[in-house]
Amino acid sequence: MSHSADQGDKGLKFGQGTLSLISKTEIGKKIVNDRHYRIVLSATFALIGNLLYACYHGILGIMNVSLWFVTMCAFYGILAAMRFSAVLYWRRNVSVSSADTEYFVMKLSGILLVILSFVLAVVNYISLSQNIAVKHNEIMMIAIAAYTFYKVSVAVAGAIKRRVNPSPLFDVVRNIRYAEVAASVLTLQRSMLVSFGAMKNEKIHMMNALTGAAVCMFVCILGIFMTMRAMKKG
Repeated sequence: MSHSADQGDKGLKFGQGTLSLISKTEIGKKIVNDRHYRIVLSATFALIGNLLYACYHGILGIMNVSLWFVTMCAFYGILAAMRFSAVLYWRRNVSVSSADTEYFVMKLSGILLVILSFVLAVVNYISLSQNIAVKHNEIMMIAIAAYTFYKVSVAVAGAIKRRVNPSPLFDVVRNIRYAEVAASVLTLQRSMLVSFGAMKNEKIHMMNALTGAAVCMFVCILGIFMTMRAMKKG
């Protein structure tokens, strides 16, 4: 019992020491003490990832003359545009917060989410009609599944913490994350069914069609509610 307590004390001291070390730098101090900064920093990294994915699929689309890659480029490009608007707003209003501008960013992001739902529907239609699904080996599939469930956990944690800071800008960042996670779950299902499943093609097709429709509807409704809320408050 005392051994476990000692380990706990050591872990606590290690964590406190690490935070103290990080806090010695200006950026580290912001990361530790400013939750707003942490959220926007996370959105910035996600923005860079979306841009890289968009460029990657765009290049493949041009080289292979593939509508699939072009639509995937559009999907990640729209995600990048939404995150860029949130990050740009924060950079310009780091000292002065403007509710009107935050709701404008929310309305813009809501409209882009509605557009994104239609792009996602096109992606889903092409993948179903052309039977496109990436097959992975077992280890890779487990790693992808673990990462996807991690993203789901982060999104759920963000939803729980919403009451702490119901800022429109934070809602925008969270809703973008929800949309991306929903699309990731759909992609995960498609890959898992072809990688592990002994299911017949007809059932796989039906499950992917139903899940795809649900995800597109979810993203569209998310965008509509964001737009309506921004128009009502703005």
